[in-house]
Amino acid sequence: MYKIIVCICLFALSVINGYSQKKASEDDTNRYEKEVKQTILEFFEGFHSGDTVKIKKTMDDNIIMQTIAQTKDGGKKAVQTDVGKFLKSINGRPSGQRWDERLLLFKIDADSAIANAWTPYEFYFNDKFSHCGVNVFQLFNDGTSWKIIALADTRHREGCK
Repeated sequence: MYKIIVCICLFALSVINGYSQKKASEDDTNRYEKEVKQTILEFFEGFHSGDTVKIKKTMDDNIIMQTIAQTKDGGKKAVQTDVGKFLKSINGRPSGQRWDERLLLFKIDADSAIANAWTPYEFYFNDKFSHCGVNVFQLFNDGTSWKIIALADTRHREGCK
């Protein structure tokens, strides 16, 4: 009888331990997802306000930026964006111009070191709809904050909501 009681107690302890480890892992994942989302939101706060210093704080120095563009023959290709020109266009934007990229959804997968985020969007230029698409962000955690290491986007004028 003693052996049965010991076995039941050990089984109960292993179930409780497994549950607490799973719960801690889920809490960490939720924390990482919130931190990744906040980094992306900070990127767009800088984008909307023309604050390239704020944008740079969210990006890794070796970031890769690409747009998936339509070719003349109807195909698609990835076009590399010059990060310096991108930042210069934001900084040099006329004060009367309003760029508003509205993120519609966040789908984020993250662990402690790397994350991927999918963000469909609509873009408005001076409050008029311009285009829609999807941003795909890849980020890594450098030990103190999340940094965007890659950003790719699509752009469509048709097929939007």
